[in-house]
Amino acid sequence: MKSHSMVMLRRNFKHIARNPVSVFNSILMPIFMLLMFVYMFGEAFSVGVDYVDYATPGLMLMAVCYGLGATATAVNSDMTKGIINRFKVMDVSRGAVLNGHVITSVLTNVIAIAALVGVAFAMGFSPAADLLDWLALAGIVILLGFAAGWLTIALGIAAKSPETAGMAAVPMVLLPFFSSAIVPADMMGPGLREFAKYQPFTPIIETMRGLLAGKPETGDTLTAVAWCLGIALVGYLWARSTFKKRA
Repeated sequence: MKSHSMVMLRRNFKHIARNPVSVFNSILMPIFMLLMFVYMFGEAFSVGVDYVDYATPGLMLMAVCYGLGATATAVNSDMTKGIINRFKVMDVSRGAVLNGHVITSVLTNVIAIAALVGVAFAMGFSPAADLLDWLALAGIVILLGFAAGWLTIALGIAAKSPETAGMAAVPMVLLPFFSSAIVPADMMGPGLREFAKYQPFTPIIETMRGLLAGKPETGDTLTAVAWCLGIALVGYLWARSTFKKRA
């Protein structure tokens, strides 16, 4: 299983390298968004800190979401173009196919976030996090990527075509805009304010923001971990069940 998963991982990265659109969406698009929000809109928001410090955690979460469309499309292509049948003939573990996509998604997220944080530092980003805070932040990022990866793979398997699979990930891309990623939820209007406060991405962003500020909130952290574990479990069970039916 482990060796099969590594083979799938190498295969998936080769496919990503050949697809410049997926590289742009997963790595360059979040950097573009950071530059746009900080330099174009940052002065319009009063958030109590330098806007680059406020926006970077939210853009880190967006960096995870922007790569999901490519993952959903890749998974669905494997299902609809006969690749899975070829793997069955080669006696490749079915679980390795899904595991390879999840690991690829998580590693792509880590690369995208590292590039984003590097640009943020060049723009004046000044976190107060110590080593333990950074390690905890890395854990949250990996857990988020793991959860989002499984849910996206489930959506990709359930979709009828690669085109609809890519569209299935769009809500995950849009949801951060209705969270505290760009502005605090308290600055939003009625209805949207409550939605932003209680949707899953806001506590995850606030946890990352607190860790980078060196002041993590226990309540936000526990809520963020619970959301990630819940999403991961739902995505995993849904993906495995749908994969068995379609494969």
